[in-house]
Amino acid sequence: MCGVVGLVQKSNVNQAIYDALTVLQHRGQDAAGIMTCDDGKLYLRKQNGLVRDVFHTSHMINLQGNVGVGHVRYPTAGCASSAEAQPFYVNSPYGIALAHNGNLTNADELKAALFHEDKRHINTDSDSEVLLNVFAHELQCANKLHIDADDIFEAVRGVHKRCKGGYAAIAMITGIGIVGFRDPYGIRPIVFGKRTSDVGDEYMIASESVALDALGFERIRDIEPGEAVFITVDGELHTLQCADNPVYAPCIFEHVYLARPDSIIDDIYVYRARLRMGEKLADKVQREFAENDIDVVIPIPDTSRTAALALANKLGVRYREGFIKNRYIGRTFIMPGQQQRKKSVRQKLNAIELEFKGKNVLLVDDSIVRGTTSGQIIQMARDAGARNVYFASAAPPVRYPNVYGIDMPAAEELIAYNRTDEEVCEIIGADKLVYQDLDDLIDAVRAGNPAVERFDTSCFNGEYVTEDVTLEYLSHLEKQRADSAKGENKAKANVIDMHNTP
Repeated sequence: MCGVVGLVQKSNVNQAIYDALTVLQHRGQDAAGIMTCDDGKLYLRKQNGLVRDVFHTSHMINLQGNVGVGHVRYPTAGCASSAEAQPFYVNSPYGIALAHNGNLTNADELKAALFHEDKRHINTDSDSEVLLNVFAHELQCANKLHIDADDIFEAVRGVHKRCKGGYAAIAMITGIGIVGFRDPYGIRPIVFGKRTSDVGDEYMIASESVALDALGFERIRDIEPGEAVFITVDGELHTLQCADNPVYAPCIFEHVYLARPDSIIDDIYVYRARLRMGEKLADKVQREFAENDIDVVIPIPDTSRTAALALANKLGVRYREGFIKNRYIGRTFIMPGQQQRKKSVRQKLNAIELEFKGKNVLLVDDSIVRGTTSGQIIQMARDAGARNVYFASAAPPVRYPNVYGIDMPAAEELIAYNRTDEEVCEIIGADKLVYQDLDDLIDAVRAGNPAVERFDTSCFNGEYVTEDVTLEYLSHLEKQRADSAKGENKAKANVIDMHNTP
C-alpha cells in the first residue's frame, strides 16, 4: 500500500503535491518523495520519514515547475532503505520519473529480462524500479524524438502484456506530461480529476479521491482497469483503454481498512460500504450470539468506528468510545518488525475505565491480521474492569498473504492461518469471537457499485485474481515478508544509509 499523486497546473505544483501527500499519508509512512519538472529540468527530493519531516522550506523552494509526481511509501517489496524511496527516475528515453502503488508478481522474471534482453540495469530490490524500466523500454520502442499520446498508450499496452500483478502508477515524462495507468484487473485504486482556473484547465491523478477534494479538484472518475490517462504539460487530456481483456476486480481490503472513509473508490463510497459491513456483522452477531448480554459496543480506533456504529444501532446497544488514541505514533500495521509492533500498542491506545468497568463489552475491529494487537487490546479492556470481552471483526478471517501491494505477513504469521475461529478466540483471549462472512462483506461493498464484476478477496480465500500465483511464489514471498527477514533487511538498510550519509 502506497500513495501516488501527479499534477499538471498552470503554476508551481510543489505545494499542491505536498498537500496531497499529507492527505494520502495513511497509505505509507516509511518514505516520501516529490519530483517536479520545469522547462526540461527535473528537481527531486525524497527520503525516509513522514511528509512533514522529509520536506523543509529549502526543499520546497527547489521543487520548481508546473508538472510533478509524488509518493508516500511503505515497503512490500525490497527493504526500508531510503534508496528505495520514490519517485524512481531513468534518463532514457526522454527522462521518466515514476511513482507506483502495488506489487508485481513476476518482478524477478522481468528484472532478468530487462538486463539480458533490454540491456537495462536495476539498482534496487524494488519492483517499482522494474515497472519504470519496463515502461521506459516500451516507450523507447517508438524510436522517435518527439512522442505523442498514441506512442504513450502503446507503451502502456506493452506494460500490460509484460507485467503481472497489481499496479497503479503515475509516470512523468520530461517536457511532455504525466500518464496514469492501472493494471488490467484494477486491483489498486487510482482516480483523476479536473480544476478550472482563470488561465486554463488543471488536472490531478491520485490514489484516492480525498486528495482531489483537499485541493479543490472535481473528481472525473476512476481510471478503469487497463486504462491509461495522459495529460500534456499544456493541460490536454487523453484517455485510452490499453488492455485486451480487462476485468474489474479491485482489492476489497481497501474498503475494509486501507482507504480513508471519505474516499470514493470505483464509484463506491467507502464510508457507506463500512456502514453496510457493520449492519451485516450485526446480523451475524444476532445469529451466533442470539442471547447476548452485550452492554456496550466499543470500536478499536480509527477504521472500525463506522462499522461499529452501524452494528450498535442495529443491535440496539449503546455505542461508546472506550479507547483514546495517541495520534503521534504510527499505525502498527505499517511498522516493520513484530517486536516494534508489540511495544507500540499500549503507547498508541489508552482505555477509559468508566466505559469498561463491570460491563460486558463488544469490541469491534476492521480485521484481525496477526492477532497481536487484538490480544493486547482485549487485555487492556479486562484491566479496565470489563466483566466479559467479546470481539467482532468486520472482515472474515485473514488466512492468506496479499501479493498485490499490501504488506500482510507470511501465512504462518497470520493468526487465522490453519486455525479455527475457536482457536483464534482462545489465543487472543476473547470470551467470544465473531467474524464477518465473506459473502456478506462482498455484498456490503458491491452494493455501492453492482458493475464491479468481482473483488480480489485473496487474503480471505486464497483465490488470486491474476491466476499466476503459485505455491513456489508464495514460499518465496514468505521468505521476503517474514518478520525475521525484515529485521535482516532493516539492518542492511541501516548500513547502506550510514555509508551514504554525507
